[in-house]
Amino acid sequence: MRHELAKRGQHHAYAVVDSMPIELCHAARMYRVKRFQGIADIGLCALKKQWYYGFKLTDQGLPMGYVVTEASCHDRAAAETVMTQIPHPFNLGDNGFISSEWQKKLYEAYQIAFWTPSRKNQKHRPSASWERWLKQKRKVIETVFSVLVDQYRITEIRANSIAGFEVALDGILLAYSLVTLGLVER
Repeated sequence: MRHELAKRGQHHAYAVVDSMPIELCHAARMYRVKRFQGIADIGLCALKKQWYYGFKLTDQGLPMGYVVTEASCHDRAAAETVMTQIPHPFNLGDNGFISSEWQKKLYEAYQIAFWTPSRKNQKHRPSASWERWLKQKRKVIETVFSVLVDQYRITEIRANSIAGFEVALDGILLAYSLVTLGLVER
């Protein structure tokens, strides 16, 4: 069902790939928590500059192609899985995905072009207008994450089993996708 909905949502010329933390408990409890022990782990949220215990959700634009990994998994590994689930020829990412070798590997293996903003000290930098365009288009995924957190409460899943967590997460992402595509009213 996700793949059929993804085909409907793939009318854009590009897809935006990013990840967000799904915190399972407060930082004070992260070393003694028993929930999802052995599956979830401790990772760093670079945006907030704080450690958390939980998972990392990596998705591609309309959250059809997504993967949930342990919090310490690097964004590139999860993004490669997401981009091969529902391939899109052009993908945009943030600074966490900067690696010319990895981008070359994606193109050679899967014919996926992946663009990221450049660092200030990078030798070969694109034009300022390209950087502005990329930043503007990346706002899409940040808006998706904001809606998922604020309206759909994706970070407040209180399941105690992995099956319960998966069902709750799939339900939230399916509901969001159906509303976004205009197939149901909110």
